[in-house]
Amino acid sequence: MTCPEYKDLMMGYLDDELDRQQKNQFEQHLKSCKDCSAELQQFKKLKKITDSVALAEPEDVIWENYWSGVYNRLERGIGWIMMSIAGIALLIYCGFKAIEHLIEDPSISIALKITILAFIVGLAILFVSALREKLYFRKKDRYKNVRR
Repeated sequence: MTCPEYKDLMMGYLDDELDRQQKNQFEQHLKSCKDCSAELQQFKKLKKITDSVALAEPEDVIWENYWSGVYNRLERGIGWIMMSIAGIALLIYCGFKAIEHLIEDPSISIALKITILAFIVGLAILFVSALREKLYFRKKDRYKNVRR
């Protein structure tokens, strides 16, 4: 093996990921190569420093204060409302264009057209039903004011 090949093994050696044969070969190489030995010592120092580093997470109180702010709730709410309205408008437009293309296409049989249209109408009815149910239970939810 050459030095570049041994250098590829350095991190595996430090993390104790080498098998016994690789470890023995690497240790023999270190005895005869001052460059690799010096580089390994540098990696050991770097590994010791990086192992001791911990990410600082903000305290729960900081997050609670942030999310309880009126501006933040309003900002998120408006963003979701705008995105939802635009998404629904796009879906309706694309749906009408798809239905229009489906009806005008002479290569599609009448039976298939009716089946696809029935499927689309069924999906629309289920969507409206689920939305209506969600809105109804949202008004009646007795736990909506309970802090989580």
